Amino acid sequence: MDTTPFTSPNELTRRRMLGAALLLGAAAPLGLASTARADAPSPAPTPAPGSGRLTLPAPTGPHRVGTVALHLRDTSRPDPFAGPGRYRELMASVWYPARQADELPLAPWMSGGAMKAYLDDLGFKLPPSATPLTAARLGAPVHRTGHRLPVVVYSHGAHAHRAINTVTVQELASHGYLVVTVDHTWDAFTEFPDGRVLTPWVEGAPNLGPRDYAADARFVLDCVEEIAAGCNPDVDGKPLPEGLLGAPDPLDIGMFGWSKGGSATAAAMMADRRVRAGLAIDGPMQGITVTDLDRPFLMLTAEFGRDQDPAAVTFWNHLRGWRLNIQADGVRHTSYSDASPLMPQVAALLGLPAQQVQQMVGTLPADRSVRIQQAYPLAFFDLHLRHRRGSLLDGPSPRFPEVRFLA
Repeated sequence: MDTTPFTSPNELTRRRMLGAALLLGAAAPLGLASTARADAPSPAPTPAPGSGRLTLPAPTGPHRVGTVALHLRDTSRPDPFAGPGRYRELMASVWYPARQADELPLAPWMSGGAMKAYLDDLGFKLPPSATPLTAARLGAPVHRTGHRLPVVVYSHGAHAHRAINTVTVQELASHGYLVVTVDHTWDAFTEFPDGRVLTPWVEGAPNLGPRDYAADARFVLDCVEEIAAGCNPDVDGKPLPEGLLGAPDPLDIGMFGWSKGGSATAAAMMADRRVRAGLAIDGPMQGITVTDLDRPFLMLTAEFGRDQDPAAVTFWNHLRGWRLNIQADGVRHTSYSDASPLMPQVAALLGLPAQQVQQMVGTLPADRSVRIQQAYPLAFFDLHLRHRRGSLLDGPSPRFPEVRFLA
């Protein structure tokens, strides 16, 4: 296992501040004003006063969103830490454009057991009723139009979970992408169907690096190919939503990740040509073997930009295909994640000084961060997976004056 450190000195403080946001959600309504268009098809509902339910910004695409969790096992990779004869197990979620299914429940941001472990680790207690809801309906039928769906795989950061970039994930799904998010077991807060809850802090657990994450992602690609071929990769044979089998396009795959997941995206692309385009969200390009990469790559940077991270410079210099590095003014490492829309709510409820909030998510306003998280990944994958050319990636845009294009 790799041993590259990926937790910044401020990470514990940031995680505890986010935990505070979730804790207070149990005591007061934290409905977030939607950044979606008026005609957005499936916004997460605004909670009634006193409901204690957090919400996330709604996606802006023309499709409703569905999701299903999968329990996966990679029998090619023994997991000695899990016990003799055990293999690498992962929990993943598939997000996709869905048909109308308003009778189905909205998916929670995290499962109950994983959420409890996450908050217990932070020292907080939170009833399940306060868990944020997403815009996705659990098990909704897939919206099919006769074409297979382009696929995007998502990888989270160190000591996190697969929900941490839900704003971007459900945005892509609402625009017709099939997105697979994965918990990297032993470095994630994750819950398995049999009730096991694993956390990053198990004593003696392996210290996973970007190459371990990349190996998980490559196995997920194998599972995508199984689904595309009409086979169900779920270990327990869980029924899949109507229309999911055969839906993914195994020849049209991209990948993105935040922090260590961004580094893993680079590692996966250099090891596997199935990934046609990659996006790293402030990924420290450490712990990977850098070789020339001839496919499109977008770096959305903050604290691990080329002006601060020599490894990022080395990686950039090995990009031989389409490449772009953009960075918004006033961002921190967590600015391009779901923490951004949560923290202003914390400030309002706790009366936190602006400086304290800015230490976590920077000075970029939450609504602007959300729009960047929605617009730029979509434009990137639209260009390189769907060959839909827009102008957003051509240069600075008056729609996003805070976003700089770095030479």
